[in-house]
Amino acid sequence: MAWPSVAPFSGSSPRNAPLGMIVGGGMMPQRAAAAAAAAGRRPHVVVLEGFGDPRDYAAYPHILCRLGAAGRMLDWLRAAGCRDLVLAGQVKRPSFLSLRPDGGAAKLLPRIGMRAFGGDDSLLTAVLRVLQEEGFNPLPAQAILATLLVEVPGQLGRVAPDAEARRDIARGVGVLRTMGAADVGQGCVVQQGLVLAVEAIEGTDAMLARAGTLRREGPGGVFIKILKPGQDRRVDLPTVGPATVAAVAAAGLRGLAIEARGTIVVDRDETVAAADAAGLFLLAIDPAAPEWTQNEETSA
Repeated sequence: MAWPSVAPFSGSSPRNAPLGMIVGGGMMPQRAAAAAAAAGRRPHVVVLEGFGDPRDYAAYPHILCRLGAAGRMLDWLRAAGCRDLVLAGQVKRPSFLSLRPDGGAAKLLPRIGMRAFGGDDSLLTAVLRVLQEEGFNPLPAQAILATLLVEVPGQLGRVAPDAEARRDIARGVGVLRTMGAADVGQGCVVQQGLVLAVEAIEGTDAMLARAGTLRREGPGGVFIKILKPGQDRRVDLPTVGPATVAAVAAAGLRGLAIEARGTIVVDRDETVAAADAAGLFLLAIDPAAPEWTQNEETSA
């Protein structure tokens, strides 16, 4: 498969300057590293212990770091001359007590603030602010992989959602707007107007597995995944891929609705093909469109 096209890099670094990356699990950071290298920007990769696999980055300078070793990470990236920095991949938010911060991280934590540990988005926003104060320029992964985002709302595969599925999507949008305002989750599952599951700290896969045990008789539910209101788009964008489609099918659902211009689709051709093969719809939506918001007052 051909790599997605490479978008122009933002920031003041030259186009051939090294690119720092702090990566977790999943295929997306691997795609981003390969695309950066193809564009002439040698990636220097910090692999987060317990989430990413250093073997996937053997072609690039890389180190393995535990999550609390922020001092070591930033010192290594500075020594490599990295200013632009991408955070990508799946990482479970740690508890404060589990971090075991090194000396450098201990100096950064007071600037992040304890309140930031109350939710994913508040924590990531605080981390981005501190990274900028430390002289780095955080970039979104989509600055490297131009085709990651679905730019236009619409149906991506052969299967179309029916009227009931669309009502479930609207219900889910209302629920997620309420949850997102409290910095909780980006996804939920709705079946026949009933909210079967909402995504919290367990993550998407665990939520979908749980929803599969709660499904009702009749037409299957839908999985909705959108941005939180006001979310910083440089990190933690909703992400789906072939594995997500497989989990949706295993849960007995009928399809996925994702936010256009706000959801990363990894391996899009394979994702759409997997949805078609499973008989699932894959729909990109604008959550602010009247179709999805007209019943919002009764959705949450």
